[in-house]
Amino acid sequence: MKNKEKIFAQLNKFLESEQGTLPVFSAVSLRIQLELIKDSPDLNIIERLIIEDQSLSSTVLRIANSVTYFGLFETTTVRSAIIRIGMAEIMQIVCVDINNNLFSSHDSQIDAIMKKLWQHSVGCAFTAGILANTIDGGVKREEAFSAGLFHDIGKLLILKVIEEKRKKYKLFEISNELLLEAIASLHARHGYLLLNRIKLPKMYAVVARDHHLKNCDRSNHLLMLVKLANTLCHQMGMGFVNDPAIDIMTTEEAIVLKVSAPDVEKARNYLLKNPSLVELADDPPGRLSTEPHT
Repeated sequence: MKNKEKIFAQLNKFLESEQGTLPVFSAVSLRIQLELIKDSPDLNIIERLIIEDQSLSSTVLRIANSVTYFGLFETTTVRSAIIRIGMAEIMQIVCVDINNNLFSSHDSQIDAIMKKLWQHSVGCAFTAGILANTIDGGVKREEAFSAGLFHDIGKLLILKVIEEKRKKYKLFEISNELLLEAIASLHARHGYLLLNRIKLPKMYAVVARDHHLKNCDRSNHLLMLVKLANTLCHQMGMGFVNDPAIDIMTTEEAIVLKVSAPDVEKARNYLLKNPSLVELADDPPGRLSTEPHT
């Protein structure tokens, strides 16, 4: 117990003094995802955004000309590549792009946890964005998507700090159970501080701070959307928690938002169409599922 308290105190001290910021999510990737979650994505917008990102456009062309998709002629433009491989595949490519650029580590223990964190964050983003259109709460789809993506950013910060401090301090050579306990204990507060520090809109910082609170502001529909998305991902096993017994429609957030079962099913089906998210959800959750789903 003393050692755990020492670890938590030292980690909190490092987080308090952390003056740097995390690498920023790719703005292009975020904008593409916001377009892809629309009922009718605009090919022209997606094409333009992909062309803006040299790395992403080369990846799209490479995949379009791979053995899996190769046609009679070589694909030489982003537009023809999108048409060839389809919107669903573009969504997966963009998700993987975010994953590879930010949610990765050379430390195998941290990398495994980051992959689950990425899966959960992206799953919450898509779910919140889709459900935003179904409620009469004045929440814009892009706001819901971003809030879902950023709600657990404190966990990412903690993992990045631990990864860096392990180079000097053996104190942070700890078990998955203790590492996840530290993340669960500290992430809401430090996510709030981080989002304030990098000057994102206040509403995102509030969601990061309050998304686990039982006595939260129920009139904050953005917060309630993210709480609902969070719960659905837990029910589906997308992230650290796998609890299929959760009854989504009886949760407080579902009742407050007045969402229907078909609305929830639409979001669930959308997530299941993303192979990269489903594959991670199928991983044995036992060694990582130590965080409560409150």
